Order: sequence, then structure tokens, then C-alpha cells
Amino acid sequence: MKIVVIGGGPGGYVAAIKAAMMGAEVTIVEKEKVGGTCLNVGCIPTKTLLASSEILEAVKEAKEFGINVLGDVQVDFPAVMKRKDKIVEQLVKGIEFIFESKGVKLVRGFGRLAGKDKVEVTMADGAKEILEADKIILATGSVPIVPGMFPYDRERIITSDEALFLQEAPTSLIIVGGGVIGCEFGQFFSKMGTKITIVEMAEQLLPFEDEDVAKQLSRAFKRDKMKMIHGEKIVNCVVEGDVVKATLEGGKTIEAEKALISVGRKPYLENLGLEEVGIEVRNGKILVNDQMETTVPGIYAIGDIVDSPFLAHVASKEGLVAVENAMGKSKKISYKAVPRCVYTDPEVAAVGITEKQLIEKGMDYHVGRFEFRGLGKAQAIGKFQGFVKVLVDHEDKIVGASVVGPHATDLLAELTVAVHLGLTAEEVGDVIHPHPTLSEALMEALHDVHKACVHSL
Repeated sequence: MKIVVIGGGPGGYVAAIKAAMMGAEVTIVEKEKVGGTCLNVGCIPTKTLLASSEILEAVKEAKEFGINVLGDVQVDFPAVMKRKDKIVEQLVKGIEFIFESKGVKLVRGFGRLAGKDKVEVTMADGAKEILEADKIILATGSVPIVPGMFPYDRERIITSDEALFLQEAPTSLIIVGGGVIGCEFGQFFSKMGTKITIVEMAEQLLPFEDEDVAKQLSRAFKRDKMKMIHGEKIVNCVVEGDVVKATLEGGKTIEAEKALISVGRKPYLENLGLEEVGIEVRNGKILVNDQMETTVPGIYAIGDIVDSPFLAHVASKEGLVAVENAMGKSKKISYKAVPRCVYTDPEVAAVGITEKQLIEKGMDYHVGRFEFRGLGKAQAIGKFQGFVKVLVDHEDKIVGASVVGPHATDLLAELTVAVHLGLTAEEVGDVIHPHPTLSEALMEALHDVHKACVHSL
């Protein structure tokens, strides 16, 4: 079985490795670095930067823990970026090493469909090569959206792609969009000394999460002296010399050294040859079934180019499902329990349906909640802002959950399993949780569903 994968991001490279492990002859085509957006200009580099700002914050707060740090604490911004680059480089090399060890052939160039069983690759020097394939997996990812009103010059008006390669923190920054990308970059640069203004057209940060979740994060941002403008949008933006001027819908003008556009991403489908082979595209995304197969048998599509959440872990799962089916098995994708993570301080993590959605659907539900400040471990480590919130249906099945607080993105795994398996609050709440740990907050929230939480006031 010959399988060709177009795109080496978290969906494509995982699919390629899995296919090789299952005995296929695999070729992966990537025009840039393997790892895609996630590894090179997304998940990994942003978390690396946030780790640096977290260390900075810990040093500043050291005195509260009885540790005296003598002298001024200074940020070496180029060194922060250099560490990020080193980690990314190591991980890219790691993927390439796995390719070699598993027998995955890496072809560097731009891949497009040249037929239902052929991929044309254009190399950097213009040379072309045709790859024969029994099955093809499309995994070309996405690119940032930049609305036309912004004079995108990659210097004053930037996206996350350029923000990750700045060699000094801007003195001031307008962030357009208060979603995951905007919040993470906003808090990082704020801790680096940048004056931040986030403009979000919705009435809250993280518009797709519940109001109480967004409020908790907003309180933290206010403590960091970050300015937030909700419920307004930018209608005009110009660069005048060294200043970016943005005009809000209400007529007010805000200024900064740079503006970071973080309003979302769009599928990268340019020049892929989809129409030539008859692959159906709907609303700008490739149409697939629950086995990740397109409307052309034998060609699969995964990740940001299909109608599913723009998340690396979703793309990876879709890649595994696509390969299983390409290799003759029968595997279906389920989006019932997709984790959503924001790596701010406090972290935000959620899975399943939100309370807002439950209300909109008119569903009968119950809520369990527990504040981290009620935990001994949270008090001991000085991280007690936030809460765990569990949502159950009329049968006590856990249908959604949110965690805002220390290590929220790690703690969410237990509740993700619960939503995926359809477990009840009673079943998971009966599990003995270790003490003293942050995971006790999950247990307490589950107990609170039945008003049986012994540590609530």
C-alpha cells in the first residue's frame, strides 16, 4: 500500500508515522518545516514563551515564599526567543528522526493533486516530481486571517507568525481578537513589559466559553494592568510613521507601536487541485465523512481544512482515523469530548458542552462547582485563583466541564475521559483522589453536583 500525505503538521506527520507502523510505504510532502503551524509558529513556541514569563513572575513573587532575590530582575528578550527557537528545532529534528526510523520518506516541496492516485510536487528550484499513491491524505493546515481593513505589513501590523520572531518586546501592542491566540500573546507580552490593549467584538474574552470562565481570566488580566475593550470592533486601521492607529466603531481611536491580528485562521486550500479530481468543498472546507474520507474514494482530508475544531490534537486524531480506514479498517471519528485549552495564568481548559449551550438548547442540567482556594495544595503553592465547574444532564452523565486555575490543562484529562465515556458525576466522584493535590478540586466539584461537597461553605 502506497500512501502519500500532503502536509507535515500535527495531523500529517502523525498520519504518516502511523501508516508506516501499519506497514504502508509512506511519502510525506512538506514545503516548509515538519511540525506545521503547531510546532513552528503555534502551540509549542507560544508555550515556550509563556514558560519564560511564568518564571519571571515566580521570581518576582519569590519574597512571598520566603525567598529573597537580590538585585533587579531583568528580561533578556533575545535569549527568551533563542530558547524558543532551540526547543522548536529539537522537536523538528525529533520528528525527522522518527521518519527515518520508521521508513517514512520526506519530500520537500509543494504538493498538489494531479489525479485521484497522483501527487505532483514542485520543489524549491521549480523542478517537478509525480508521486504514485494508492491512498492520499490531505493535511495542509491553515493560515491566519487578516481582514482587509488592516494594512498587513508584517512589521507594524503583524500576526502570530511574525510575533514569534520579534527580537524585542514592543512598548505597546493592540491585540485584535480576545480568543486563545490573543489572550496568550497578550499576557506574555504584558509580562515582558508591553502595554496591552485587547479589542474583542464579543461581550467577553474567549467568546465560546461560559461567562464565568471569561470573567475569571479578565480579573487576572486586570491585575496584569492589561486593558480590555469588549463589545466593540475596529472599523479602520492605519500606520502613521511609527504608530498604529485603530478607530473603534464608537469613534474612539487607540494607538500602539504594533497591532497583532488574531481573529482566527482559515483553511489552506490554494492550488491543491481539488476541483480537478472532484473533491467537494463546502463553506471553504473540504467535505469528509466520519471516516475522514472526501467525496473522492481513497482521498482523505484532516485537520484545519475540514469542518472540525482548529486544534492540533484534533488533527492528530483525525490523522490516525484516516490512516486506519486507508489501511482497510473501519474507524469513525467522534468530537464528543474535544479538549479546549488556553495557556494563560490562570490556565483555562474546557471540554464538551458549555452551560450557555445547555440553556440555549433548553436542556435540564445540574452544576457542580468548587473554588481552588478551598484546597490545601493550591494555598501551599500560592495558586488559588479559579474553579472547577462540572455540568451533568438529567441522568447525571457528565456532558461538559470547565477548569480555570493552576494546571487546568493537565487536570482536564480526567473530565475529558468522563465526557468521552459517558460517565456520571457519581461514578467519577466516587474515585479516591490523592491528597494533597489540585485534582481534589475535580472530586469536590463532582460531589457538589449532588450538594455533597464537604469542603464547600
